[in-house]
Amino acid sequence: MKINGLRWWILSLIALATVFNYIDRNALGIMWPEISKSIGLAEADAKNGYAMISTFFLIAYALSKGLSGRLFDIVGTRIGFVISIVIWASSAILHGISRSVLSFTILRSTLGLGEAGNWPGATKSNAEWFPVKERALAQGIFNSGASIGAIISAPLIAIVYSLVGWQATFMIMGSFGLIWLIPWLWLNKGTPDKHPMITKEERDYILNGFKEESKSSTPESDVALGYKELFKYRESWAIILSRFFIDPIWWLFVIWLPIYLNDAFGFNVKEIGFFAWVPYVGAALGAIFGGWSAKKLINRGLSIGKVRKRIIIVAGLIMLPGLIIGAFTNEPVTAVILIAIVLFGFQMAIGNLQTLPSDYFSGKSVGTLAGMGEFAAALGSIILSTFLIPWLSEISYLPVFILGAVLVPLAITSILLLGGKIERLKIK
Repeated sequence: MKINGLRWWILSLIALATVFNYIDRNALGIMWPEISKSIGLAEADAKNGYAMISTFFLIAYALSKGLSGRLFDIVGTRIGFVISIVIWASSAILHGISRSVLSFTILRSTLGLGEAGNWPGATKSNAEWFPVKERALAQGIFNSGASIGAIISAPLIAIVYSLVGWQATFMIMGSFGLIWLIPWLWLNKGTPDKHPMITKEERDYILNGFKEESKSSTPESDVALGYKELFKYRESWAIILSRFFIDPIWWLFVIWLPIYLNDAFGFNVKEIGFFAWVPYVGAALGAIFGGWSAKKLINRGLSIGKVRKRIIIVAGLIMLPGLIIGAFTNEPVTAVILIAIVLFGFQMAIGNLQTLPSDYFSGKSVGTLAGMGEFAAALGSIILSTFLIPWLSEISYLPVFILGAVLVPLAITSILLLGGKIERLKIK
């Protein structure tokens, strides 16, 4: 049996997994105002408890991102995704029997261990299945899964919660990931060069694209580099530092948006569900637009490096006004629209940042470097999006938005100063 457009089916499954990833991730924050009451937390303790749970989630997430990239390079994308999803889906289901901050912290940590693999795994899969001119678009489609998951999660969880309560909601949402494994194991049977279900036309298209990409490389560039070797390249540091600075902006809203809506505007679970999905529409559009723009510009003849840098700079210019104006708004509709603009710019940029490991290095090192970038992203988010926010938000949410605005130029500068010419490197 042959399947036309197999690479797009593989990508669609990974995007769907990302939807489930974000549903499981967002469920706690959306229901936390009610969960905290259910487990007996006073209002003053609820925010600190949530911050501690989120911090341990991100610590586990950071550690796993650093290691799971290497795992995917060793076991491949097929089995790597199986391992990641079994861990995170099982953890999400077990949230339903949690009754304390400690048990939520433990389960949130194992959730982070599993969920982290999705990103370096997707970057590696896209490097295996898509020529360079399609790679940013593929990454954008994958990233749109995160936004779609966030869009769906708020109203879906609010509705299911109102019908069955928070315990059963966790169990129902977590089961989606385990069901996903069935089509994944059936459809993903190898890489394009030896997949039994790929058409000859698609195989030739993909492999010829790889040949074009490799013309500027040397045989040594296909060496599998480890962490120590990758740290020697300034291009690796460009990826690491840019992700350290830019990703906390995403996590400011992924972790704290429901709490912000509750704190600033007094929203309950149903009202959070009604409002919290809006910013992620902007994120989904930004993910697709960033990938589409990259493909369009490359087809016009611009170099990969110019395209990546141009899109990242424009995305930063979109994010900055939303963060600065958002710092001063006191109206919920205006606030969520401004956050939508910020997340549009973020997703526009991040899809191009996430392709950089495969722009600089060969497939045997992509997963490892992607994991290093994801680790830096999670580490920055721990420091800037969990440790600082409970303290800053006690003053007001103005410094929270200003913090995000400061991070944007730092991320762009990291790429411009350290990234050099974005092309396949010659291994020293």
